[in-house]
Amino acid sequence: MNLREKHFLVAGTGKSGVAAACLLVEQQINVTLYDGNRGLDILGFYKKNPQLKDVEILLGDITKEEMARFDILVLSPGIPTDIPMVEEMKSMGILIWGEIELAYAFSKGSILAITGTNGKTTTTTLLGEIMKSSFSDVKVVGNIGIPYTSVAADTTENTVTVAEISSFQLETIHDFAPKVTAILNITPDHLNRHHTMENYIAAKESITKNQGSDDLCVLNYEDEELRRFGENLPVKVFYFSGERELENGIYYKDGKIYLAREGNVTEVIPVGELNILGKHNYENVMAAVAMALGYGVDLEVIVEVLKKFQGVEHRIEYVTEKRGVQFYNDSKGTNPDAAIQGIRAMVRPTFLIGGGYDKGSSYDEWIEAFDGKVKELVLIGETREKIAKTAKEHGFSNITMADSLEEAVDVCFSHAGPGDAVLLSPACASWGMFTDYEERGRIFKEIANNIKE
Repeated sequence: MNLREKHFLVAGTGKSGVAAACLLVEQQINVTLYDGNRGLDILGFYKKNPQLKDVEILLGDITKEEMARFDILVLSPGIPTDIPMVEEMKSMGILIWGEIELAYAFSKGSILAITGTNGKTTTTTLLGEIMKSSFSDVKVVGNIGIPYTSVAADTTENTVTVAEISSFQLETIHDFAPKVTAILNITPDHLNRHHTMENYIAAKESITKNQGSDDLCVLNYEDEELRRFGENLPVKVFYFSGERELENGIYYKDGKIYLAREGNVTEVIPVGELNILGKHNYENVMAAVAMALGYGVDLEVIVEVLKKFQGVEHRIEYVTEKRGVQFYNDSKGTNPDAAIQGIRAMVRPTFLIGGGYDKGSSYDEWIEAFDGKVKELVLIGETREKIAKTAKEHGFSNITMADSLEEAVDVCFSHAGPGDAVLLSPACASWGMFTDYEERGRIFKEIANNIKE
C-alpha cells in the first residue's frame, strides 16, 4: 500500500492525535484532524502546535460526504472503536488504524512490546534501561506517555523500540509485529470500554497475532488464561512464575529469582538487592529479564541494571515521612488488582485513600486484601459510595468520606501515628477530579511534602 497516496483522518487532538498528525505532515502525506468537541479553540490549537498550522480541522458531527474523502482513519486510544462515526466509516471500507499501527508503518528495527492489566509501565521502563545498557539506539514508547508516532520516523534498522501497549491500542492493530512480546497478567479492567471480559482478553492476546515461529512471547504461568493461551501459540513461549519452580522459565523462590533453561538453573538475583517493593514487582522483573534474554542480552549485564533500577513514579513510590508517618504514592493503582498489589507491598499499618472514576470494576477482592493491614479507608470521587457499600458488606466499617484529595490526606495524617503509613492507591481512574493519574499523584506528593509537622 502506498501511504503517500492516501488521505488520513486523525481523530483526537490530544498528545496522541498531534503526534500522529505531525508524523504524517513530516512524511508529506495528506492529513485532516478531527475532534468531536465543536467548541475546540482552533486558533489556540494552531498556536500551541505551529507545525500543524496548515492542517484542516473538522469539529463536531461529521457527514458521510466528509467521511468519503478519507482512506484511513487513525484513532487516538481514548476513542472507542464502536461509536457511530467509526462504525459508519468502517462500513464504507475506510481502514481503521490506531497510533501504534500508523507508527509501525513508518518504523524500522526491532520491537519489544509489553501488555497486561498491571505492571506494564514498570516492566517497560526496566526493559528500556536494560536495552540501553546493550544497544546504542533505544526508543521507549507507547502507553508509557511517549507516542510511538513521535519517534517512528527516527528509527533505523539498528533501533530497538520498547513499547508499552494498552488494550485500547491493541484494538486497532493490523500488521504490528514485535519480535518479543509479553502479556503480564489479565484481570478485569476497562469493561466500560470493552463491554465483556472476552473482548478484553482478546484485545490483550492480539499482541501476538503477527508474530512468527522464531519470535518470543513471555507469559505469566500463574494466570490460567495465559497458561492456556501459551499452549497453542505458534511462537516460542517462555513463562515466569511468582509461585512455583519451572523446568523451563524464570521464577521466584525463597527470596531469590532463578532462571531455568535446558536443564540448568541459575540464580539471577536475590530480591533484597532490588530497589522496588512487592511480589508483583518481582514478576515485572522476571518478565523484563526473560524478554531481554530472549533478545540476546547477557545475564550479567541485565543483573547490573536490576541492581540500579529505582522503579517508576506513581507506583508504590515513597514520598516522605512526617512525624513518623510514611507517605506512599500509588496513583497508578487505577484498578482493584493494581491496588491490591499496593496494599500487599505495605509493611506498616496503613491509612488508605481510594476512590475516583467508575470503570465498572468490582471492589470485593480489593477489600478482602486489606487483611487487617488497613486501619482506615478514606474515600473520594464518584465511586466512594459504591466502595463503602462493598467494604461494609465485607465487614470493614472504618470509613471516612472526603470531598477532595487534600481533605483525604488531612484525615489520614490527623488519625495516623508514628509507625503508620498513608497510601494513595485509589483502585479507580482519576478522571472527573484530575486530568490523569500522574496529576493525581503529583498533587498527593505536593500535599504530603507541604504538611507542617
